Amino acid sequence: MIRKFATVPGFRVVLAGMFLATTLAGTPTIRAQQSTDSPAPSQPSQAQQQPDNPPSGGQEPAEETSSRRRAKPRDYKPWTFTVGGGASLTNGATKSFARSGGGIAAAGVARNFSKYFGFRLDAQFDNLPLRNSALQQALAPGGNAHVYSVTLDPIINIPATKLWSGYIVGGPSYFHRSGELDSSRALPGSACNPFWVWWGGCYAGSLRLDGKFLRSSEDEFGENFGGGIARKIRPNIEIYGEFRYLHGKRNGITTDLRPVTIGVRW
Repeated sequence: MIRKFATVPGFRVVLAGMFLATTLAGTPTIRAQQSTDSPAPSQPSQAQQQPDNPPSGGQEPAEETSSRRRAKPRDYKPWTFTVGGGASLTNGATKSFARSGGGIAAAGVARNFSKYFGFRLDAQFDNLPLRNSALQQALAPGGNAHVYSVTLDPIINIPATKLWSGYIVGGPSYFHRSGELDSSRALPGSACNPFWVWWGGCYAGSLRLDGKFLRSSEDEFGENFGGGIARKIRPNIEIYGEFRYLHGKRNGITTDLRPVTIGVRW
C-alpha cells in the first residue's frame, strides 16, 4: 500500500514539505544550544579598570621608594676635626737664633667633598726657645719667642686599608712671630747685628731710637707643605702623626719651622 501511495504525485509533495519544515524548525534550536554552551566574554578585573595613576595623598610609588633605600651610603665624613701637639725643628735663619724642640699645640677642621679631596684649616702655636748665643748678641739675660700660624690647604686623602690611611696638605700660610727680652744693655741707635735684624728691632740698620726693640712683633706670609699617616683605633676616631714645612717671609725677615705633630682625628 505504501508503494501505491508513493506513486501519487501529491503524496511526494507532502513528504518533501514535511522534511523541509522539520529542518527549519531544528535550526534555531541548535543555534540556541550553541549560544548557551559557549563561555561568556571575560570582563576586566577591578584592578585593570583602574587608571594607571600614582597613589593619592602625596605617596611615592613603591618602586621609587625601594630604589632610594638601595642608594649606596656615603663612604666618607663631610667634616673631620684634629687636635694634637708635639715639637718643632727650626731651620734657616730661625735655626741660628732659636733651638729645636720647642713645644707646639695644633687644632684643625677639614671639609671633605669626597673620599679623597677636601680643604683643611689649621691654627698652631710654636714655642721658640732662644739660644744662648742669640741672647749674648742681644746683651740680654733672657727672653722668649713664639709663633702663631694659620694655614688653609687642600688636603688629599689616601686610603690604604680599613685601619691605615695617609694624607698630603699644602697651601698658603700666615705667621705672627712675637717675643720679649727681659732687658738689654744695647743702646738705641747702635748698629744692628744679625740677631736684631731677625728679631725685627732695626730701623735703617740701627736699633730703634724709641727703645722699643725689647719686644718683637712680625707678621709674615708664606707657605706650608706636609703630610701624615693615620691609624683608626675606633669606628670614628683615629690617631695621626704629621710632619710639615713652614716658611714665612717679610722685608727679608724669615721664619722657618718643621713641626712634628701627634694627635687625634675624628
